[in-house]
Amino acid sequence: MLTETTTDLRQIAQEVLGRALKAGATDAEAVAYEGEEFSTLVRLGQVEMLTESGSRAIGLRVFNGLRAASTSSSDLSREGLDKLVEGAVALAKITSEDPFVGLPEAGEFGQLDGDLGLYFEDVNEQPPSERIEVARRCEAAALGYDTRIQNSGGGDFDTATSHKVMVNSRGFAGEFRRSYCGFSAAPIAHDEHGKMQRNYWYSSSRTVRGLASPEEIGVIAAQRALRRLGAKPVKTQRAPVVFSPEIARGIMGNIFEAANGDAIYRHASFFAEMLGERVAGENITVIDDGTMVFDRGESKVGGFGTTPFDGEGLPTRRTVLVEKGVLKNYVTNTYTARKLGIASTGNASRGLAGNPGIGAGNFYLEPGAISQEELIGEVKQGLYVTETMGFGVNLVTGDYSQGASGLWIENGELAFPVEEITIAGNLKDMYRNISAIANDLVFRSASASPTIRVEGMTIAGL
Repeated sequence: MLTETTTDLRQIAQEVLGRALKAGATDAEAVAYEGEEFSTLVRLGQVEMLTESGSRAIGLRVFNGLRAASTSSSDLSREGLDKLVEGAVALAKITSEDPFVGLPEAGEFGQLDGDLGLYFEDVNEQPPSERIEVARRCEAAALGYDTRIQNSGGGDFDTATSHKVMVNSRGFAGEFRRSYCGFSAAPIAHDEHGKMQRNYWYSSSRTVRGLASPEEIGVIAAQRALRRLGAKPVKTQRAPVVFSPEIARGIMGNIFEAANGDAIYRHASFFAEMLGERVAGENITVIDDGTMVFDRGESKVGGFGTTPFDGEGLPTRRTVLVEKGVLKNYVTNTYTARKLGIASTGNASRGLAGNPGIGAGNFYLEPGAISQEELIGEVKQGLYVTETMGFGVNLVTGDYSQGASGLWIENGELAFPVEEITIAGNLKDMYRNISAIANDLVFRSASASPTIRVEGMTIAGL
């Protein structure tokens, strides 16, 4: 039985699960979580912020036939867990019935075997003083790169480790640990008129050994800020638009949102009823893969979106959403899959409270064969976008309109910085008009894209 001093997450989860079933739940699922976080910000060489925190909590989802309810708590005392169970079971008796709710079938559960390279102890072993020094070195490299960089938003260093356990009444039990570390710099450059431009760059990894040199990241951040000095708008026109990898991943990420089973069954997506239809050019293949593990020499490192099982206990998998321009799959959890009459793709995402959502694993556009320089070199006149502002995407219609800044392309060369413009089009046209894809795919987060070029977009400026 659970005691006041129990710290084992699996024991806590199993105990709560048993109590829920004993209290009358017909099915139940418990998720226990603990995590530690560290964050520091160094500005102009001085530590401005230092935070260390830890948390432990549990979530419980219970079913009373076709009724469901969920609760969560960070109080893991016996009294706190009693309230958690009592609250969830009571709520499940009064919620509305839904024929599609419920845990997956017993035969659907499972998890990936072996070490996926998700957790590295060196993230916790690095002393805070070393983390602060990395942030300080990164900022110093940016500040020392050019006399026009006179200020800084700071250099930071963040780490996070977590342990998650999931158990349910249909026999599933799984757990995994994850680690993360990363740092960045955000220098501010001044031109001769005192106008300021700011930019950043960063390095992130699951292990300290995977991080780049602080000096290298600081120099890149400085170069990115400096190249924005003297930015100006251009005349309104239609022209090719080249999206840098950081911006292209958002453009391509809209494919995941448009293929989200929840949006599909609500007819809130321009991909509704489009399975098997052409939605992009033949050069477009988009994949979601929750199983990716990269060989990093001495060790294997899991992708930022890799997990052994999804938020409902189904094994993660590789799903091709778009293959050579044709929409092949929607992404679903159990609930949306039942509504659509298809199988779950193992994309359930789960916090501690509420019903499972739908989340991506490692989501990416397959790279092309040419370099970014070659892709830009083919443009006579156009825009290279390095930053977008606002939320100007309508997934029902596909309309796309966002504020942007970047660099103007003249005769295949980056000519001058551009700002105070808006780029517009429709995603349905944009995906068909991607005329070139570079070979610069790098996973800096769970989603990634190489540089892409879209023909015939509207650029609104002067």
